[in-house]
Amino acid sequence: MRLEVVLLGLFVVAWCLALLSVATGLPLAGLAPLSLYQLYGIAAAAGWLGGNLYVQRARKLPRMIRRRVLLIYLLGPPSLLYLLRTMAPAADQGAAPLAGIWAFGVLTIFFMVPVSLRRADRASGGR
Repeated sequence: MRLEVVLLGLFVVAWCLALLSVATGLPLAGLAPLSLYQLYGIAAAAGWLGGNLYVQRARKLPRMIRRRVLLIYLLGPPSLLYLLRTMAPAADQGAAPLAGIWAFGVLTIFFMVPVSLRRADRASGGR
């Protein structure tokens, strides 16, 4: 559970920075000029990594704690995506305003692959 606490702290800081940038105008625009392909690649990698980590870490956890851990691994990594998106140049942000939502969709799809495979393995009598 130490890993989840560290990840939760990292994700909370990233959410706060992204929200402060949007709400108060914290000048982050232009610090990380990523293309949309790079953003979606990071989203795919984060979803795949988060899904596999969740499957491994939640194996022996009780059901109630497993649900909380699921929230950390599913809703935490988008904070890094939104932070990266707020750090993109302002012109890029204006040209593709829904890129963050699409990146979250990519992350969710790649997250659900290992989770759904684990459930299918369990239902078919696997370990």
